[in-house]
Amino acid sequence: MDAKVSNARHSTEDRIGVLEELLNERYSVRAFLPKEVDRATIEHVLTTAQRTASWCNSQPWQVIIASGEAKERFRQLIYKEASGGLGDDYDFTPPREYVGVYLERRRESGFQLYNTLGIARGDKTAYAKQALENYNFFGAPHVAIIHTNEPLGIYGAIDCGAYVSNFMLAAQALGLGTIPQAALARHSGLIRRHFNLSDDRRVVCGISFGYADVEHKVNSYRTSRASVADTVTFVEK
Repeated sequence: MDAKVSNARHSTEDRIGVLEELLNERYSVRAFLPKEVDRATIEHVLTTAQRTASWCNSQPWQVIIASGEAKERFRQLIYKEASGGLGDDYDFTPPREYVGVYLERRRESGFQLYNTLGIARGDKTAYAKQALENYNFFGAPHVAIIHTNEPLGIYGAIDCGAYVSNFMLAAQALGLGTIPQAALARHSGLIRRHFNLSDDRRVVCGISFGYADVEHKVNSYRTSRASVADTVTFVEK
């Protein structure tokens, strides 16, 4: 075995294979079973995700996990605000607009969702109803809120993004499903008030998680990925 990986329990090929498998298997789950995840498994996910790299090892993420009655109280509050057209107070500025290939990818993903659910193209009422399912956490028994320290600015949020990715991969490895939700951050003020967060905390996103309902049709489609040629420029001279 190569000296660089001599301390690893598996060959390089096995290790990259496991990572590729997890990345290929993971998808945004939009229908969960009501079965709760035991605390030991949740803590295993958290311990693994805690190894995420961050600028100056600042580890800026803080995580709130609501389950059981606490999750239900939070769900009722945020759903009420969202369904009433209130909120819209992101801590981080959302995309101004999607243009070009980014708009094409967004539309492709959206139409896959709507087609799978039998929602007719242009049915804005049905679009809005489906969007509100974010605030029911898609039936997940647990929801995590990821927040960071305001003075760290956008780079604290970037570190949190890396944490979210590793959280999802760890969950996938342990047989769980996840969906990252920027939609929850649209109600940052409510989240800060409800969970008694200090004024210097900034909400990045939520992650609803649990056991995927693999029989539900909404979990049957998969989004595409651009090729390396579409996203990478090699500069050698």
